Amino acid sequence: QVQLVESGGGLVQAGGSLRLSCAASGRTFSSYAMGWFRQAPGKEREFVAAISWSGSGTIYYGDSVKGRFTISRDNDKNTVYLQMNSLKAEDTAVYYCAARRSILLPRNADQYNDWGQGTQVTVSS
Repeated sequence: QVQLVESGGGLVQAGGSLRLSCAASGRTFSSYAMGWFRQAPGKEREFVAAISWSGSGTIYYGDSVKGRFTISRDNDKNTVYLQMNSLKAEDTAVYYCAARRSILLPRNADQYNDWGQGTQVTVSS
């Protein structure tokens, strides 16, 4: 089990950028698959991006963010990042970081075991 703390959310104008960070506790961070999800008011939690444990290098993106968002990880800092560019009003949501100790890379929220508290991203049009 890991504890996750997100940061970097805020208010930004459409077309702008933000970088979210997710700091994880524990000594085995490199063996965890990490994901970002988001949830807007009245909507279901949506897959945004995921990055595999360090030995694989696999990355997935949700269709709505492909080409605009980039996920990365720094195992020395136990941190995963989400660089968000060309933000749109429809990107407004609470963004959650999730972790699963696995060689697999899930895109379904139900397959992640550990979650952060979330960080609000608001994009004004």
